[in-house]
Amino acid sequence: MSHTTVGHIHLRVANLDRAIAFYRDVLGFDLTLRMGDQAAFLGAGGYHHHIGLNTWESRDGTPPPAGHTGLYHSAFLYPDRPALGAVIKRILAAGISLEGAADHGVSEAVYLRDPDGNGVELYRDRPRPDWPYDATGNLKMGNARLDVQAIIDEAG
Repeated sequence: MSHTTVGHIHLRVANLDRAIAFYRDVLGFDLTLRMGDQAAFLGAGGYHHHIGLNTWESRDGTPPPAGHTGLYHSAFLYPDRPALGAVIKRILAAGISLEGAADHGVSEAVYLRDPDGNGVELYRDRPRPDWPYDATGNLKMGNARLDVQAIIDEAG
Protein backbone atom coordinates (compact mmCIF):
# COMPACT_ATOMS: atom_id res chain seq x y z
CA MET A 1 0.00 0.00 0.00
CA SER A 2 2.98 2.36 0.16
CA HIS A 3 2.26 3.72 -3.35
CA THR A 4 -1.51 4.03 -2.96
CA THR A 5 -2.95 7.55 -2.92
CA VAL A 6 -6.43 9.04 -2.88
CA GLY A 7 -7.23 10.35 -6.33
CA HIS A 8 -10.44 12.31 -5.96
CA ILE A 9 -13.78 12.63 -4.23
CA HIS A 10 -17.26 12.96 -5.71
CA LEU A 11 -19.88 14.89 -3.78
CA ARG A 12 -23.62 14.92 -4.30
CA VAL A 13 -24.74 18.53 -4.20
CA ALA A 14 -28.12 20.27 -4.31
CA ASN A 15 -27.08 23.21 -6.48
CA LEU A 16 -24.17 22.93 -8.90
CA ASP A 17 -23.55 26.67 -9.34
CA ARG A 18 -23.44 27.21 -5.56
CA ALA A 19 -21.03 24.29 -5.08
CA ILE A 20 -18.75 25.46 -7.91
CA ALA A 21 -18.66 28.95 -6.42
CA PHE A 22 -17.50 27.52 -3.08
CA TYR A 23 -14.85 25.09 -4.35
CA ARG A 24 -13.56 27.35 -7.15
CA ASP A 25 -13.99 30.91 -5.87
CA VAL A 26 -13.50 30.37 -2.14
CA LEU A 27 -11.20 27.33 -1.84
CA GLY A 28 -9.30 28.11 -5.06
CA PHE A 29 -9.67 24.95 -7.17
CA ASP A 30 -9.70 25.23 -10.97
CA LEU A 31 -12.87 24.28 -12.84
CA THR A 32 -11.64 21.75 -15.42
CA LEU A 33 -14.94 20.50 -16.88
CA ARG A 34 -18.61 21.29 -16.54
CA MET A 35 -21.43 19.07 -17.79
CA GLY A 36 -24.37 21.48 -17.93
CA ASP A 37 -26.23 21.61 -14.63
CA GLN A 38 -25.49 17.96 -13.82
CA ALA A 39 -21.79 17.72 -12.94
CA ALA A 40 -18.54 19.62 -12.65
CA PHE A 41 -14.94 18.63 -12.04
CA LEU A 42 -12.32 20.75 -10.26
CA GLY A 43 -8.62 20.21 -9.72
CA ALA A 44 -5.39 21.81 -8.55
CA GLY A 45 -1.95 21.97 -10.11
CA GLY A 46 -3.17 20.95 -13.57
CA TYR A 47 -4.71 17.64 -12.40
CA HIS A 48 -7.94 16.76 -14.25
CA HIS A 49 -9.98 16.59 -11.06
CA HIS A 50 -9.62 16.21 -7.34
CA ILE A 51 -13.27 17.05 -6.75
CA GLY A 52 -16.30 15.85 -8.66
CA LEU A 53 -19.62 17.58 -7.97
CA ASN A 54 -22.90 16.19 -9.25
CA THR A 55 -26.66 16.63 -8.93
CA TRP A 56 -27.55 13.22 -10.43
CA GLU A 57 -29.32 12.02 -7.28
CA SER A 58 -29.36 15.17 -5.18
CA ARG A 59 -30.68 18.20 -7.12
CA ASP A 60 -32.41 20.50 -4.59
CA GLY A 61 -31.75 17.90 -1.90
CA THR A 62 -31.02 18.48 1.77
CA PRO A 63 -27.95 17.49 3.78
CA PRO A 64 -28.17 14.20 5.69
CA PRO A 65 -29.27 14.64 9.30
CA ALA A 66 -26.70 14.68 12.08
CA GLY A 67 -25.99 11.31 13.64
CA HIS A 68 -26.14 9.34 10.38
CA THR A 69 -23.37 7.63 8.49
CA GLY A 70 -21.63 9.29 5.57
CA LEU A 71 -18.66 11.49 4.82
CA TYR A 72 -17.25 13.09 7.99
CA HIS A 73 -15.15 15.58 6.04
CA SER A 74 -12.90 15.96 3.06
CA ALA A 75 -9.43 17.36 3.74
CA PHE A 76 -7.46 19.66 1.47
CA LEU A 77 -3.71 20.09 1.95
CA TYR A 78 -2.23 23.54 1.25
CA PRO A 79 1.52 23.86 0.63
CA ASP A 80 2.37 26.30 3.42
CA ARG A 81 1.06 28.75 6.02
CA PRO A 82 0.70 31.70 3.60
CA ALA A 83 -1.44 29.60 1.23
CA LEU A 84 -3.57 28.35 4.12
CA GLY A 85 -3.89 31.92 5.41
CA ALA A 86 -5.02 33.15 1.99
CA VAL A 87 -7.82 30.59 1.75
CA ILE A 88 -8.93 31.35 5.32
CA LYS A 89 -9.12 35.05 4.35
CA ARG A 90 -11.33 34.17 1.34
CA ILE A 91 -13.57 32.00 3.54
CA LEU A 92 -14.11 34.76 6.08
CA ALA A 93 -14.58 37.40 3.34
CA ALA A 94 -17.30 35.18 1.83
CA GLY A 95 -19.14 35.22 5.17
CA ILE A 96 -18.46 31.56 5.87
CA SER A 97 -17.83 30.69 9.52
CA LEU A 98 -15.11 28.39 10.74
CA GLU A 99 -16.45 25.59 12.93
CA GLY A 100 -13.10 24.85 14.49
CA ALA A 101 -9.35 25.11 14.32
CA ALA A 102 -6.61 22.93 15.79
CA ASP A 103 -2.88 22.53 16.00
CA HIS A 104 -2.40 18.77 15.66
CA GLY A 105 1.37 18.91 16.10
CA VAL A 106 1.96 17.46 12.64
CA SER A 107 -0.41 19.93 10.98
CA GLU A 108 -2.46 23.08 11.44
CA ALA A 109 -6.10 22.83 10.39
CA VAL A 110 -9.36 24.74 10.17
CA TYR A 111 -12.80 23.19 9.82
CA LEU A 112 -15.96 24.42 8.11
CA ARG A 113 -18.96 23.28 6.08
CA ASP A 114 -19.51 23.60 2.36
CA PRO A 115 -22.87 24.93 1.08
CA ASP A 116 -24.35 21.41 1.16
CA GLY A 117 -23.33 20.78 4.77
CA ASN A 118 -20.33 18.57 3.96
CA GLY A 119 -17.48 18.85 6.43
CA VAL A 120 -14.29 20.39 5.06
CA GLU A 121 -10.82 20.45 6.62
CA LEU A 122 -8.20 22.82 5.23
CA TYR A 123 -4.68 22.24 6.54
CA ARG A 124 -0.98 22.53 6.07
CA ASP A 125 1.53 19.93 7.25
CA ARG A 126 4.58 20.85 9.26
CA PRO A 127 7.89 19.55 7.87
CA ARG A 128 8.46 15.96 9.11
CA PRO A 129 11.52 16.90 11.18
CA ASP A 130 9.23 19.18 13.22
CA TRP A 131 6.65 16.49 14.05
CA PRO A 132 6.36 15.74 17.78
CA TYR A 133 7.43 12.32 19.06
CA ASP A 134 7.43 10.90 22.56
CA ALA A 135 10.51 9.39 24.27
CA THR A 136 9.83 5.98 22.71
CA GLY A 137 9.57 7.35 19.16
CA ASN A 138 5.78 7.27 18.84
CA LEU A 139 4.13 10.14 17.01
CA LYS A 140 2.24 12.49 19.34
CA MET A 141 -0.69 14.21 17.69
CA GLY A 142 -3.02 16.50 19.59
CA ASN A 143 -5.72 19.15 19.40
CA ALA A 144 -4.06 22.27 20.78
CA ARG A 145 -5.43 25.76 20.23
CA LEU A 146 -4.55 27.20 16.83
CA ASP A 147 -3.82 30.90 16.36
CA VAL A 148 -5.82 31.37 13.16
CA GLN A 149 -5.11 35.11 13.00
CA ALA A 150 -1.34 34.44 12.93
CA ILE A 151 -1.85 32.19 9.90
CA ILE A 152 -4.02 34.83 8.19
CA ASP A 153 -1.34 37.44 8.90
CA GLU A 154 1.23 35.32 7.01
CA ALA A 155 -0.94 35.51 3.88
CA GLY A 156 0.04 39.16 3.53
